[in-house]
Amino acid sequence: MELNGSMAIISGGLGDIGRAVAVELASRGADIGTCDIHDEVKSIALAEQIEKLGRKFCYHRVDISRFSEVEQWILDVHGKLGTPNLIIANAGIAKFSTMRQVTVDEWDQHIQVNLNGAFYMARTAANLLVAGKKTGRIVLVGSPAADFAQTKIAAYCASKAGISSLCRCLAAEYAADGILINEIRPGMVDAGVSAAEFIRNPGLREQVIEQMPVKYLIEPEDVACQIAHLCHPTNRHMTGSILTMDGGLSLHP
Repeated sequence: MELNGSMAIISGGLGDIGRAVAVELASRGADIGTCDIHDEVKSIALAEQIEKLGRKFCYHRVDISRFSEVEQWILDVHGKLGTPNLIIANAGIAKFSTMRQVTVDEWDQHIQVNLNGAFYMARTAANLLVAGKKTGRIVLVGSPAADFAQTKIAAYCASKAGISSLCRCLAAEYAADGILINEIRPGMVDAGVSAAEFIRNPGLREQVIEQMPVKYLIEPEDVACQIAHLCHPTNRHMTGSILTMDGGLSLHP
């Protein structure tokens, strides 16, 4: 398996995409460390799934918006499973609120979780790799919303725009150390925030599918496969790049 000997850490590991990424990377040979804000009992099913694949697994309850917790999590995983060389900054939130409506607390939460959390995780792990003279891959989970004014999720859009700049700055900083850093932008995934919105708005799912050139929604497993591609050892030159997977939605103005 192409990722044998790898150690992957995934934030937001108990969400739909996080779980799919954990299973995909484990199926390719990586040991897995995840974090989320939920109690450890909610990680048991995922732990069993990873261990059935013959890989090691550990879970930590972490508030990704707090640097001290992120740093301690990564150091704990380093001590238990080895130096993480595949880093997937996946944790994120999206609350429906316009610029007129969004509260300062809601704004701060989006920036702290979506942007600051990705920075804390990526830089801490990258510096650990540099200290150990090891190479690695970092994937930041962004969104096509970074480039469009979606008024119902204004704070989310702004935070994801920050992810793109963060990716480029990190990629430029660590390229010479053999640490390649890229962003993946999933479009409408049939899970998580999108699925919740489909429930809130009957008929929206069908409308979105009709608008998509490929005529079907993205599954969490689709996202996981593309993240695995960015983590593949044969990916030796792609860094500071954006991989957009939105079913062709961004082809239209």
